[in-house]
Amino acid sequence: MNKSNRFRMSSFKIFDLMFNQRNIHELTCRFAVVLILTCQCLADDGYEMDDFLKREYSLTKPYQGLGSSSSSYWDLMGNAMITTEHVRLTPDLQSRQGAVWSRVPCFLRDWELQVHFKIHGHGKKNLNGDGMALWYTKERMQTGPVFGNMNLFTGLGVFVDTYPNENKNHEKKYNPSTQRVFPYVSGMVGNGTLAYEHDRDGQSTELGGCTALVRNIPHDTFLLIRYTKNRLTIQIDVDGKQKWQDCLDLPGVRLPRGYFFGASSVTGDLSDNHDLISMKLYQLTVERTQEEEEEEELTPSVDNFENLNKVEVQEEGMSGVQLFFTIVFSVIGIFVLGVVAVVMYGRWKENSRKRFY
Repeated sequence: MNKSNRFRMSSFKIFDLMFNQRNIHELTCRFAVVLILTCQCLADDGYEMDDFLKREYSLTKPYQGLGSSSSSYWDLMGNAMITTEHVRLTPDLQSRQGAVWSRVPCFLRDWELQVHFKIHGHGKKNLNGDGMALWYTKERMQTGPVFGNMNLFTGLGVFVDTYPNENKNHEKKYNPSTQRVFPYVSGMVGNGTLAYEHDRDGQSTELGGCTALVRNIPHDTFLLIRYTKNRLTIQIDVDGKQKWQDCLDLPGVRLPRGYFFGASSVTGDLSDNHDLISMKLYQLTVERTQEEEEEEELTPSVDNFENLNKVEVQEEGMSGVQLFFTIVFSVIGIFVLGVVAVVMYGRWKENSRKRFY
């Protein structure tokens, strides 16, 4: 091989080596960018989804073996029925009750539950009911008046209430400070002795909530419940914009571990289809101190709960007529006092003159 060919081959090798190194560098940079974007997508307000969906606490299609197979993680009860597209908790018929309950107690400290649901029916506005509830409670597979579940429950209840029961009582005076627009999403923490007041739509025990127009909506509706470091957050996505909106955000909420997830619904004289499409539970990874790691809640509670629902009652102001008479009588009173003072002064002066003479 002559020198020119040897030189040409050496040049090709050098060029090939440089080209490969450049490709490797470019691929490395691209991989780093993709990794950063992926981490940013996974992050949500500082929380990261840990590994994968926790399937033992989740309910998703095709609902295989739900309620019948011993290998299923969920039980079905009441009038709830399974279709290929959803679990219908109650049909659009009167006096129906249905629920699904997890068989596996949840021992995660920090979690996020994303619920895909649909409420629809033939009833007109305010002629439909009653709504559905999502649960994280000590008890399971119970029936009762709270959206198909028992009252005096122990744990967390999140209610999607579609019918205003309190407005049926026309004897009550309208109070704008407590008036809510329905459908309404709210949260409550029960300790086994705290009762949900059905006739007042749970206002006395409500932690907070928001209006959510979820009925007969053409697009998907979602609800998110996040519990981390004793903070309860509820968000909704009901506008079809695929964006979470804040509904409730409350620190100082203390929920024990080992409770069960569930969903229930009930109809009375009014009805709706209440469809549960999925419940997906994710474990959240958050940093904790050693003290926080060792902390263990035994009873559900909320810090300063007695102050949450206090409403300042302002005394009604005086009407125009009352104000007029108040001013008139005040002027008359001042005039009378002035006359009395003048008379008394005159008599005192006269008595003084008599003593002088």
